[in-house]
Amino acid sequence: MPNITATLTASFNNAFYAVVNFIPKFLAGLIILLIGIIIASIVKQILISLFKAVKLEAYLKKYGVPEAKEDFVWTNILSEIARWFVIILFLIPTADVWGLPRIITVLNEFLTYLPNVFVAAVIAMVGFVFARLSHDVILASMKGVDAQTSIAIASVVKWAINIFVILAVLSQLGVATSLIQILFTGFVAMFAIAGGIAFGLGGQSTAKDIVEGLRKRLK
Repeated sequence: MPNITATLTASFNNAFYAVVNFIPKFLAGLIILLIGIIIASIVKQILISLFKAVKLEAYLKKYGVPEAKEDFVWTNILSEIARWFVIILFLIPTADVWGLPRIITVLNEFLTYLPNVFVAAVIAMVGFVFARLSHDVILASMKGVDAQTSIAIASVVKWAINIFVILAVLSQLGVATSLIQILFTGFVAMFAIAGGIAFGLGGQSTAKDIVEGLRKRLK
């Protein structure tokens, strides 16, 4: 019985000392985390103000970039990514102070992945803007062509670029990379086959004239 009491007393003492020793570390880590959250919120507000000053949403809407609903607008998305990037930067030393090495490993992996999200968002914005500009340029350069034909060609080019952009975004995020490569190859092959068939069917008379001209010259 005395041995049991001594064991329990020693266990409680060890637990008590462990808690007492951990409290300063906990408070220090909590302070670091709170500072990081405050700085992250400031960074987010600065970015939101900057994007509103340059009228990012109006610019993207002008060039046909898809709009998100409610709070999921591009300004909030980009600023939120930056906010979490800063928070994770401060979470790493916080986990180090608290003695959580596995958490540090996970946070480091997430920290290295987060820029991919930001780059993917930039690719999406630039790609959608380029698709809209290509659509407008094609419409403007095909004045001598039938209106319906020019609109159809411009729309096909626009959606082709949009699909390429979506595939590039998914590739940047590392989502089903092998599947994306297969889809990309199939997409290119589809356009090549469609173009070949269209040229073969629509260009028969032109090809015949060229061949006849060469034959006459050879004679």
